[in-house]
Amino acid sequence: NMKLGGLGPDYEAIKEKKEKLKQQKEYSRQIKEYNMKNISVAPRLPEKPQVPSVSRRKALDYAKKIPRPKTLIPRQSEQEVREAPAGTSLPKIPSLESLWDRHEKEKEIVAAFKALHIL
Repeated sequence: NMKLGGLGPDYEAIKEKKEKLKQQKEYSRQIKEYNMKNISVAPRLPEKPQVPSVSRRKALDYAKKIPRPKTLIPRQSEQEVREAPAGTSLPKIPSLESLWDRHEKEKEIVAAFKALHIL
């Protein structure tokens, strides 16, 4: 009574592998539960009371006593202050002509790069 290889799947081997995987998962679940119980039961070590060192305390006291550097506030020019209405501080907007000139210059630069086949 010999069984030769066939074209279809071997259902017996698949059932055996499936059962083996099921047993492995069950075993790992049991081990995980056991470990979780043991970890939660284990007493925690008491924390050490924090005793700050003398040198650290001295350094903190010194840091509290030293004067802080003053920050520099940039002053606005008189012209900007005159142009802005009272209570608002708006940045100065460049004129349309200066923006148009800048645009034309940049277009010439790009055209030069294209002529040299850089872009």
